[in-house]
Amino acid sequence: MKFKFILTLIASLGILSANAQRPVADHEKVKGGELTIQPITHATLVLSYQGKNIYVDPTGGADAFKGLAAPDMILITDIHGDHLDPKTIDAVNTNHAILVVPQAVADKLPATTDKSKLVILNNGQTSTQLGVEITAIPMYNLPESPTAMHTKGRGNGYVLTIGGKTVYISGDTADIPEMRSLKGIDIAFVCMNLPYTMDVKTAASGVLAFKPKVVYPYHYRGQNVTEFKSLVNAGDKNIEVRLREWYPAAK
Repeated sequence: MKFKFILTLIASLGILSANAQRPVADHEKVKGGELTIQPITHATLVLSYQGKNIYVDPTGGADAFKGLAAPDMILITDIHGDHLDPKTIDAVNTNHAILVVPQAVADKLPATTDKSKLVILNNGQTSTQLGVEITAIPMYNLPESPTAMHTKGRGNGYVLTIGGKTVYISGDTADIPEMRSLKGIDIAFVCMNLPYTMDVKTAASGVLAFKPKVVYPYHYRGQNVTEFKSLVNAGDKNIEVRLREWYPAAK
């Protein structure tokens, strides 16, 4: 009995240790309750509202999501491995979540994917799933080129309407006109890492153009997010820049 207790304690400490590396979740008041924002790593996050959990670009294996409820919906932005990770999707998708993806991602999903749970959205299209309105927004590199790492029309950024608030997830994008022209964004997740997306100054310029109420720099490996915050707030002190640790120490 004592031995069993020790094993249980060790297992519990292991879970606590893993979760200790995860940033603390943020909570936003929205209509109908609260929106929980849980950064995970790099481009990966979890949004929770009214008992429903939305996983965005889940990567990192099941361990990255220990202690979190299984997804009810999974959004994928692009085909690259830091956004589309079939092994992680398979590991966390215990409830067989709705998958919202662009066509290019759908083409790369395993043959075993439940097609009845698949929602394909391409740039400019909108769908409502689990009470959340989802609009697919372009994400691409500038200058446009057939050989660019992110070509126009392949991947999706997303604008979600959750509890009356709008949430923008940029995906891998440059400072494109479609981002700059966004209106009424409450919370934005904006990427920045060279040579794949934007540098800090360009990302700050884009944010100052569409003026979200809150912005999270994410997908920023190697970039100076403190400089990003300074640039944004020098241009508009009313934009709340939330710096979170998207690259937790290795376990």
